[in-house]
Amino acid sequence: MAGYIHFTDEQKQRANSVDLVDFLRRQGEQLTHSGREWRWKRHDSVTVRGNQWFRHSVRQGGLAIDFVQEFYGLPFPDAVTLLLDGEQGVEFKQTDKNEPSPKRKEFVLPESAGSMRRVYAYLLKQRYINRYVLTHFVREKRIYEDKEYHNAVFVGFDENGIVRHAHKRGTYSNAAGYRGNVEGSDPKYSFNHIGTSDMLYVFEAPIDMLSYISLHQSNWQRHSYVTLDGVAEHAMLHVLAQNKHLSNVVLCLDHDPAGIEATGRLAEILCENGYKKVSCLQSTFKDWNEDLKARHGITPIPAQEHPKKEACHDLCEELRDLCRSIRFIKNSHGMLMEHYEKFISLIQNEKVMYSREAIMMEQLQSMASYALLAAKEQYRQLQKPVTIEQLTDELYASYHPHQDRDKLRVKADNLKQDITAINTQLHMVGIRSLDDKQKLISSFMSLALNCVKTHLFIDLEGQEQKTKAPQKQNANQSDCEQAVHEEPVQPKFNLS
Repeated sequence: MAGYIHFTDEQKQRANSVDLVDFLRRQGEQLTHSGREWRWKRHDSVTVRGNQWFRHSVRQGGLAIDFVQEFYGLPFPDAVTLLLDGEQGVEFKQTDKNEPSPKRKEFVLPESAGSMRRVYAYLLKQRYINRYVLTHFVREKRIYEDKEYHNAVFVGFDENGIVRHAHKRGTYSNAAGYRGNVEGSDPKYSFNHIGTSDMLYVFEAPIDMLSYISLHQSNWQRHSYVTLDGVAEHAMLHVLAQNKHLSNVVLCLDHDPAGIEATGRLAEILCENGYKKVSCLQSTFKDWNEDLKARHGITPIPAQEHPKKEACHDLCEELRDLCRSIRFIKNSHGMLMEHYEKFISLIQNEKVMYSREAIMMEQLQSMASYALLAAKEQYRQLQKPVTIEQLTDELYASYHPHQDRDKLRVKADNLKQDITAINTQLHMVGIRSLDDKQKLISSFMSLALNCVKTHLFIDLEGQEQKTKAPQKQNANQSDCEQAVHEEPVQPKFNLS
């Protein structure tokens, strides 16, 4: 949208009050009841209620404007305009705060087909699940075929043996992508198996779990397995709470960016709940069923690494080389401040910032390098010498994509806090204790990490905007036949 558009506070408030259920339905999206909320079928980790939304996979949410920006890729002015008027000038329904919340639908298990012919054919011939593994769960009444659609139904029981959860998976070749929970299912009681060892393996979906067991059949019943039907933590935490012998948790989520982020988030949640033995096990290909298919000669869907994690690895390699090239440090703190002030001057001048992102990234690399060298010097004073290789390895290991979702302004504030903490600690009166030195090392490493996060944001966001720029330029030229030349679009960064 060309030009600057001003919206009054009243307009922004109305846009943020748009009922997201109504909005999504007008976009042709499908929604299903999920307790008091609605779950978006296309993004099954997203639930909406009134003008509020929450993405459970990354524990992120907000109001209507944020929603349109996040999922429809629109800048703030376009998002507000769409919510206020719609493409055809239709004003969307506003949330009525007095409207009662939808009642949770009673859980009713789908009627059984009385046979397992289509489910067996689907899971054995298309998914290559081991027959003996499948038969075990069928005999346990945890898998059956429903009568109406012949879906595979994966059942979850509570502690008293009462069915509380059911997940359906389509078995027809032309509808094999269908999946969803039966309305009224309690997310704590998903499809699982509880064994006697201390091991709990965590999966996104039942077929992932069955595939992993099919690949690792030796003594599999000794161990415990649980599915999340997505990436929410409820079922995992409930199984752990109800089975105190489980202490060793292995996260086996999909080998793609969403699975990698969810793994990091779930590992944090487990740590917060006192579980110390937490590890990650990744499939060779996209998920465990793709690994199983590959074993049977089927071309699998490849794994996909997280682009931020890959970019972080390359950046840490560059920092390692840059640190090696700095042979003598006369005043590392002074150099830090010099590069920080240059970066801040660039970020405060938006006209300069948009066209000189490469210079900003250079300043951030230099700041990170001097921070690592300063940390190395503090370790030397503690008589605990470390190498730059060790510090960059630690820096890479401390970077987690699910923790890196802030916009540029927040990242700049984090850098300021690190610089303030370092200045305060360096100007302490008296001799610094061992604890003081350790805190100073932590502050230097925190600064290096936040420099990396900011560098990645500018780099990756800039690449994304440059990719979109020619597309937008071509669209503008199509709309305006008289246009001969058009100024290239400079990458811009969302500061909010």
